[in-house]
Amino acid sequence: MSNFDWSWFTVRINVKASTEKLYWCWATKEGIEFWFLRRSDYKKPDGQLFTGDEYVQKGDLYSWWWHGYPDEVVEHGEILDCNGKNFFKFKFGAAGNCSVKIYEEHGEKVVELLQYDIPTDDVSKQNWHIGCKTGWTFYMANLKSMIEGGVDLRNRNEQLQNMLNA
Repeated sequence: MSNFDWSWFTVRINVKASTEKLYWCWATKEGIEFWFLRRSDYKKPDGQLFTGDEYVQKGDLYSWWWHGYPDEVVEHGEILDCNGKNFFKFKFGAAGNCSVKIYEEHGEKVVELLQYDIPTDDVSKQNWHIGCKTGWTFYMANLKSMIEGGVDLRNRNEQLQNMLNA
């Protein structure tokens, strides 16, 4: 695997939803908590917190907490770009950057996440390439599950560790 590029990966899923609904799922506090996070604080650069359904803009900041983890496990980052309709890009800590595109392919809506600028030392390969790709695969499936069927697959029990769904 010496020629494998560990610095990026892509995960894609088709979802029966409008582009507007899928963008809401990423760019609002209410939306991202719907399928991904236990808690999200989006805030403006001056520190003012966003309301639940207010859309973030380029340069806004976030703090994210996951189900199944204590409050001490939090990711802080910045919204690097977004267009208000089908593109969302953010800094994902030491794991690099992520961009999300929502588009139509063969008559279906596709959500595509690209994580890139992943460091390529051995620890980063394991934690950020393998670990994040596993995580995003689950969470994208949960996005589809929540939108299409309303079933939340996330583990909400902090006592259960090393679970696929948390």
